[in-house]
Amino acid sequence: MADDTSIFIGASRKPDDSYQRAENLLLQYGNRHGLVTGATGTGKTVSLQILAEGFSNAGVPVFCADIKGDLSGIAMMGTPQDFLVKRAEQVKLDPYDFQEFPVIFWDLFGEQGHPIRATVSEMGPLLLSRLMNLSEAQEGIMNIAFRIADEEGLLLLDLKDLQALLAKIAERAEEIGARYGNVTKPSVGAIQRTLLVLEQQGATNFFGEPALRIADIMRTTRDGRGAISVLAADKLMMNPRLYATFLLWLMSELFEELPEVGDPDKPKLVFFFDEAHLLFDDAPKVLIDRVEQVVRLIRSKGVGVYFVTQNPLDIPETVLAQLGNRVQHALRAYTPREQKAVRTAAETFRPNPDFDCATVITQLGTGEALVSTLEAKGVPSMVQRTLVRPPSSRLGPITPDERRKLITESPVSGQYDQTIDRESAFEMLQKKAKDALDAEAQQQETGRSRWTIPGFGNDDSAPQPTGGRRAPAPRSSNRQTVAEAAIKAVVRSVGSSVGRAIVRGILGSLARGR
Repeated sequence: MADDTSIFIGASRKPDDSYQRAENLLLQYGNRHGLVTGATGTGKTVSLQILAEGFSNAGVPVFCADIKGDLSGIAMMGTPQDFLVKRAEQVKLDPYDFQEFPVIFWDLFGEQGHPIRATVSEMGPLLLSRLMNLSEAQEGIMNIAFRIADEEGLLLLDLKDLQALLAKIAERAEEIGARYGNVTKPSVGAIQRTLLVLEQQGATNFFGEPALRIADIMRTTRDGRGAISVLAADKLMMNPRLYATFLLWLMSELFEELPEVGDPDKPKLVFFFDEAHLLFDDAPKVLIDRVEQVVRLIRSKGVGVYFVTQNPLDIPETVLAQLGNRVQHALRAYTPREQKAVRTAAETFRPNPDFDCATVITQLGTGEALVSTLEAKGVPSMVQRTLVRPPSSRLGPITPDERRKLITESPVSGQYDQTIDRESAFEMLQKKAKDALDAEAQQQETGRSRWTIPGFGNDDSAPQPTGGRRAPAPRSSNRQTVAEAAIKAVVRSVGSSVGRAIVRGILGSLARGR
């Protein structure tokens, strides 16, 4: 049975199907990452649920993506049912207590949880460019856009800020190209079209303020339990580009913000990514490289990453090799690819002489799995055929009314629910464009004014000669007087200086703010 140093997963079985021993996941190796795989309906979500429960009770905050909505039941207390009680007896779970867990619901669309947002500046030009799969030339323009933003002190917070800046760059492409290198309108247009794809997938909801604070997904309760952050992803999974954007940003922020802690007694945070194949299917190479880097290095920051998917082949080999704790549910082996998946899964386990791993994988029942976790000194345990314990929380989804109540009572209620649209690049560029038009209109009006110098003729205020005789009218001439030429030169000089100042004000760079 589990204690304060481990999480009880279930009970392994002997070849005669009798009880063998308890199978636990040691908390000190919880940050060595993990994998939960299996075909649809074999019990992956329940395995995720009991692991999340175990980490929460150990005081470890948990973040998990809920693709189908089934995981939301972890927020409510379970109820005794015959098959659950029977499974508890089989694995010798005594007492079998029911619990509700501290849950914070999140949703990028703000429909089934608190909104999650990030600013364009936080995403940065490199990650944003690679995520959008931009060409080298387009990536250069994106970097120029952020450079101009830095220099001019305008904030890039949401997509309309970036669109406004790109439009201005296209308008003055020749001038900016002379400063930073070739900038073409077609390349800028291609970036804008890619941004449109992100907008259509719902990225407008993701980019903006207030941005998510990492501390809000690392909360613990007063009784010492870790808060479980559940991301409603049933709608998000239909937008794979946005899903990848979010995961890439979250992993990057986590990696950059958390301090090194070495090997703690238990993780500081654990991530579960359900339907992990959505993260890797048609993903840009930068995303796969970034995930591999995070999985390899984030362990020393006390963070464990667990992937939940149907097929181990869904995970790139470079990432798969970093996952030390494994829970393998049943796989079907009807097609050549499925048979390859079975062999791959079997080969990743430390062999057990009591059974053939590849054969057993296809024979496992619902709620049964092959389990291998890291033991003393981080050595993988021998794979065991295991009955997974029943959860303490509710099996299945919660009702909409229950969800709304939990969102209202959430510790972050009111902090993220309203969008903040402060003055940023979009508004500032609009203002500068208006100021430029007003200045140009004033300049044109000034140019139409009558310029005169006393004593040079054509001056109504000049004194009239005495004696009752009017001074003779000046003769008509197309030639400018010296004074008129001088004044027009001054006007042209002033107009040119004002014009250059206005152009610099509109097209100069913007400092990125957070």
